[in-house]
Amino acid sequence: MTKFNWREIGVGLIVPVALITIWQLIASMGWVNPHVLPSPAAVVERWIAYLLPQVPYSEAPGSWLAWAVSGELIIDSIGSMFRVASGFLIGAALALPLGLMMGASPRVYALLNPLAQVLRPIPPIAYIPLAILWFGLGNPPAVFLIAIGAFFPVLINTIAGVRHVDGIYIRAARNLGASQRTLFLRVMLPAAVPYILSGVRIGIGTAFIVVIVSEMIAVNNGLGFRILEAREYFWSDKIMAGMISIGMLGLTIDIGVNKLNNHLLRWHRGLEH
Repeated sequence: MTKFNWREIGVGLIVPVALITIWQLIASMGWVNPHVLPSPAAVVERWIAYLLPQVPYSEAPGSWLAWAVSGELIIDSIGSMFRVASGFLIGAALALPLGLMMGASPRVYALLNPLAQVLRPIPPIAYIPLAILWFGLGNPPAVFLIAIGAFFPVLINTIAGVRHVDGIYIRAARNLGASQRTLFLRVMLPAAVPYILSGVRIGIGTAFIVVIVSEMIAVNNGLGFRILEAREYFWSDKIMAGMISIGMLGLTIDIGVNKLNNHLLRWHRGLEH
């Protein structure tokens, strides 16, 4: 089991704590307009109110809870994560077999690579008008945009993984009489797994970025929608609370994916157990 390196964690907290302290001092001294840059304490208070379940006015008369507590964060986070998971699974499910075919077959690669290279630089945000035109509003266009964002990282890394398999392994397998199917399943695919998992990690990160943008355009809930709503009412503390929520979710997802990668790649040389 991996032990926590508390010294390393402590060193990593020095800069964030220093920046937050400076931020709080600047806000406390009134050097900036609190509507433009609220204090960390105000942001944390808004984040807690954003997180806690809604409290009816009759249960907390005269309290800040009567107006500040909404309980929207859990619902918004669930909505955003549902879209991320749906879009990523669709994008990865399409990219993985296609990437394996393009990496294993020079003919398929020559046929499809020019199209992939033309479409790959187009950011998913550019598809927003088409997504709304094709799917209307709601989850479908958001899931479509996320699927595009996740598709190309998984595709490109899968192709690279299959095409960069060490030739020694391939020649050894052929000398031992391995069929093309066995060569692909027992040699090329396992050797490409580190590349594929790297693509999965990048694809999930891209999907999480795209979901925030898509929620600002096509849906009426989610973290992206809530940040846009807060901007309309000039609630800068709620904007930052939403940003903190995005960062925490993103960090949690990345840690989980990284641990999964380490577990699946225990056999890979150079990886510490």
